[in-house]
Amino acid sequence: MLTDITLGQYFPGTSFLHKLDPRIKIVATMIFIVAIFFAHSLASYAIVTAFVALNFAISRLPAKFIVKSLKPLWVIIIFTMGVHIFTTPGDVLWQYGIFHITKEGLYQGALMTARLVFLIVFSSLLTYTTSPIVLTDGIEHLLNPFKRIGVPAHELAMMMTIALRFIPTLLEETDRIMKAQTARGANFTSGSLLQRGKNMIPLLVPLFVSAFRRADDLATAMEARCYRGGEGRTRMNELSYTYRDGIAMAAVLIVTAVLAAMRWL
Repeated sequence: MLTDITLGQYFPGTSFLHKLDPRIKIVATMIFIVAIFFAHSLASYAIVTAFVALNFAISRLPAKFIVKSLKPLWVIIIFTMGVHIFTTPGDVLWQYGIFHITKEGLYQGALMTARLVFLIVFSSLLTYTTSPIVLTDGIEHLLNPFKRIGVPAHELAMMMTIALRFIPTLLEETDRIMKAQTARGANFTSGSLLQRGKNMIPLLVPLFVSAFRRADDLATAMEARCYRGGEGRTRMNELSYTYRDGIAMAAVLIVTAVLAAMRWL
């Protein structure tokens, strides 16, 4: 279950999206996330669906990655659907006591759930198609203008990327510890809420110990390689904009403009 979570994982490839400049991918992702909230009708949601599907097709990633990106958040998705179904007033289709389902609730619930799914899937494309090192460089370049006001651009980019990079590692470690503790008789799935909380202690203690050990090993490795931060640091491959980046940004801006026009015009 835990190993199915793909947050922070990078899948190497040579697709159009893999070759884009990371700065363009980060900015384009942020713009499109805002654009998703412009969608309010079936036609606008159809455009968003087509654009997200097109990007996944261009990335050449297996379709199962869409399901994997949604699997960890299925509880939130169902909860979002349920809130709109049972709380939106309108024409009642079914009622039992204080609970009721309305036609408008089904409609709004479907749209809001689709919006959440699009947010998760499109955001996952960023880490699927961008390696942690390149992502660090992209974030650092975007934060460089804020150095004038004292923002440590390189340190922030490094921390965010390391945190993102070690999510899959910690999940694998958690899964391994859970299997080991289960083999010793631990039970993480049954009992009261308090009992389940107590059962988590044998899992959390070794997990924290392992995390701190990994952090110490990483710090030692960085010091051994004479890492001293971003000042004067050179890169093997410098970031540069190409025609691909212009096409990608133009496509995102066009879709954003179309969604905005459909909402307000």
